[in-house]
Amino acid sequence: MNPITTVKEDIFDLTFFSPDLYELLIRFGINMLFITIIIRYIYYRKTSNKDYLFTYYAIAVISFMICFALKKLDIDTGMGLGLFAIFGIIRYRTDTVRIREMSYLFIAIGLSVINSLSGRQISILEIAFINGIVTLMVLGLEYWWLMKQETIKTIVYEKIENIKPQNYAALKADLEARTGLKITKVDIGKIDFLKDTAQVKIHYIPVDQPEAYSSDFTE
Repeated sequence: MNPITTVKEDIFDLTFFSPDLYELLIRFGINMLFITIIIRYIYYRKTSNKDYLFTYYAIAVISFMICFALKKLDIDTGMGLGLFAIFGIIRYRTDTVRIREMSYLFIAIGLSVINSLSGRQISILEIAFINGIVTLMVLGLEYWWLMKQETIKTIVYEKIENIKPQNYAALKADLEARTGLKITKVDIGKIDFLKDTAQVKIHYIPVDQPEAYSSDFTE
């Protein structure tokens, strides 16, 4: 046998079509359907924050594709986990990522891994059920159970007279009038008598806001 001919046959021994393509399309469709429901119609409608939409979709897609490709390769679990450890070194150095956004990121990665790595012992209906349960959990937490969850913000306040305990009502009323928020509690932090300012921490219940508006001022 001519070794040159053997090498050429190995190079061009590529499969143009595989029945697994149908499985890929079905699983990817389910994954994107539920990711869109969670990210676009739950997270975005609740926060009106576009900053992480690209990140969530990009990581969900690449996680799914990596896992689906690895499932067809003859690799052990340790190597697969080692490849996925690459996500552990991702850090956003320009902005601090809040726990809420990190939770949605974990959900996007987790669902993508489940949808791509589930063996054929798990039916499509079972995969859809798993995705549905996670989606309903997120929906319930966002719109029912945690809808009255308080948010805390720290601001610099210049009316130094109002920080006195006897002026608490005036302090709260002034902050509500200036911020437009329904404040439930005000805590006094660091006081600077040289500049006549104080750091106050306000506790309030978020309300639905227009898309262009964000209340994420200094924390």
